[in-house]
Amino acid sequence: MKVTCLFVSSLLLLLSTITQAAPANFEQAKKLAQRVHAPTATSFYCDCTIRWQGNKGTPDLAGCGYQVRKNGPRANRIEWEHIVPAHHFGHQRQCWQNGGRKNCVKTDEMFRVMEADLYNLVPAIGEVNGDRSNYRFGMLPAAAAQHGACPVKVDFKQRVFEPAAAVRGDIARSYFYMADKYQLTLSSAQQQLLLAWHKQDPVTAAERQLNQRIRQHMGHGNPFISGDREWHLGYRTTGYGLLLHK
Repeated sequence: MKVTCLFVSSLLLLLSTITQAAPANFEQAKKLAQRVHAPTATSFYCDCTIRWQGNKGTPDLAGCGYQVRKNGPRANRIEWEHIVPAHHFGHQRQCWQNGGRKNCVKTDEMFRVMEADLYNLVPAIGEVNGDRSNYRFGMLPAAAAQHGACPVKVDFKQRVFEPAAAVRGDIARSYFYMADKYQLTLSSAQQQLLLAWHKQDPVTAAERQLNQRIRQHMGHGNPFISGDREWHLGYRTTGYGLLLHK
């Protein structure tokens, strides 16, 4: 009887540690991303409360003081934003040179895996997602806010996007993760900015909790959140994500 109980306990422990399969494409990833971000229920850049109905998210613009800049329909919906833009990790692949993102989705399994990585997806107000586009992150001290109380700035001419101070560290650690896992190139200037943001906005308890929820689906954590890895200027990326899918 004792042996049977021990076996059952061991089996339950094993089952409790089995993770769900990581998403294979962006469509699957968006559904899983909603599950892991739902407990937080706020938009990434503007910290607006989100109301979910099925797969549709609607931000409470009035509650967070958001003002529509130009695109009302997109401002009133939640979209899934790639912190590291698809353009960044896509244009380094041959599929992008042969037909852009659409061709990569169609022909490149590794691109689909990168596009679906949950550690790089956050819920954002659609208009802000569109305004960020694939612009690089940076500081815009002379620019004025254009989205009401939402603390982001955009320089459309220079193609630069300044995020809120509260999420700059989160952005840095997503960049470190994606660059390390998929051997993405980061310029020295990018690394210096992200390292500064990583120090100025350290890991929070909420970020650790989100990391754990995502881990249940991805099968691994973000080591730059857990502290198992530490980025430094000139860091040599491992490319472990590429090896897993060879």
